[in-house]
Amino acid sequence: MPTTVDPIVTRRIGIPESWTLRAYLADGGYEALRRALTMSAEDVQQEVDEANLLGRGGAGFPAGRKWSMLRKAEPVYLVVNGDESEPATFKDHMLIEQDPHAIVEGALITAKAIGAARVFIYVRGEFALGIERMTQAVNEAYEHGAIGYDIFGSGFSVDVVVHPGAGAYICGDETALLESLEGKRGFPRIKPPYYPAVIGLYGAPTVVNNVETMANIPWIITNGGDAFAALGESQATGTRLFAVAGHVNRPGNYEVELAKNSFRDLLYDPRYGGGIRGGKSLKAFIPGGASSFWFGPERIDFPLDESKVKNEAGSMLGSGSVIAMDESTCMVRASWRLVRFYSRESCGQCTPCREGSNWLEKIMYRLESGAGRIEDLDLLVDVCDNISPGVGWPSKFPPAMTTICPLGPSIPPPIISALGMFRDEFLVHIKDGACPYD
Repeated sequence: MPTTVDPIVTRRIGIPESWTLRAYLADGGYEALRRALTMSAEDVQQEVDEANLLGRGGAGFPAGRKWSMLRKAEPVYLVVNGDESEPATFKDHMLIEQDPHAIVEGALITAKAIGAARVFIYVRGEFALGIERMTQAVNEAYEHGAIGYDIFGSGFSVDVVVHPGAGAYICGDETALLESLEGKRGFPRIKPPYYPAVIGLYGAPTVVNNVETMANIPWIITNGGDAFAALGESQATGTRLFAVAGHVNRPGNYEVELAKNSFRDLLYDPRYGGGIRGGKSLKAFIPGGASSFWFGPERIDFPLDESKVKNEAGSMLGSGSVIAMDESTCMVRASWRLVRFYSRESCGQCTPCREGSNWLEKIMYRLESGAGRIEDLDLLVDVCDNISPGVGWPSKFPPAMTTICPLGPSIPPPIISALGMFRDEFLVHIKDGACPYD
């Protein structure tokens, strides 16, 4: 049975005009910031460390540990990554539109903890309403005295800039995002040496955190890191917001307690996904966004625990999107569409990604359109292996890389998963010279 806990990042969703300062203050908004301003930077970091808050953007790196890795230098910058671009992932979009002040307050508390001189909130360019509301929230916070010089008379000062992106998926990578902020083309940087904590924005030490990560910070400061750590189990602490998509009766964003709930709860519980639409059976599901390896129905009771999904099942919770595919889904077409997305979004800097994604998309299109050859199946695996050496089925995490950023190894999972689980469908496409689902 799924556990029920009070929501953290979605508790104001549904309140009339939840994006306004008036609504935020009525729910205790900016009180956590006031408290943090009376604490030392070390004490604020300690609370977040005790919470064991893992980054909610995809990599799952502990936020407190990331803060502690900053190179000792000035200035220090904080960048909030709101460039949510993964297919079927829409949780950050909702938070930006519906509760921007929580993100702003979390960013201000983080700025206090790391001694940031300036905060940059980078919002996906297509989020027109989100950019408008985030900009409004920052302006209201300035007027309220929560941003700027001598915040609430504490002696701490910081400025906040809202920066709209240009719609490039690659800028979800933290170093490509920094390049974009600097006015350059969004090319990822080589790590090492360009770890943001060492050489980040404008060459200064920089922390890059996700929108949902920031939205958790005020609750942690108000209630304590130990209260957050008491939710979930082991390293999977707190709650997490999941975007449930695909062939479910109730697609949407749902906040659940980690580890104590499973994929079955997310997809079938009447409060969440509500089951597979039309009473059909589940054929497969994608557990962590389009770049993760797929799961079959036998994994439906697997817990929502990042470390277990990675270490025991060879996939990831990633961007927080869970995509259900029912029995009517053509798995060749599903994987082709995902590969086509990555082919179009490749920045072109790395040869394996630039060339390999294009080749894979062409082969997948050939198979789906009925012109495929039996040798194409081995060719797919060979090209995938050149992008992510050793990739295979059953999947293993983390995948190997021949590219600067993770976009490269994000391309093989849809193909390798579909081939590993549904090879017969590929063979039928080849034998019949057409898609059997048309």
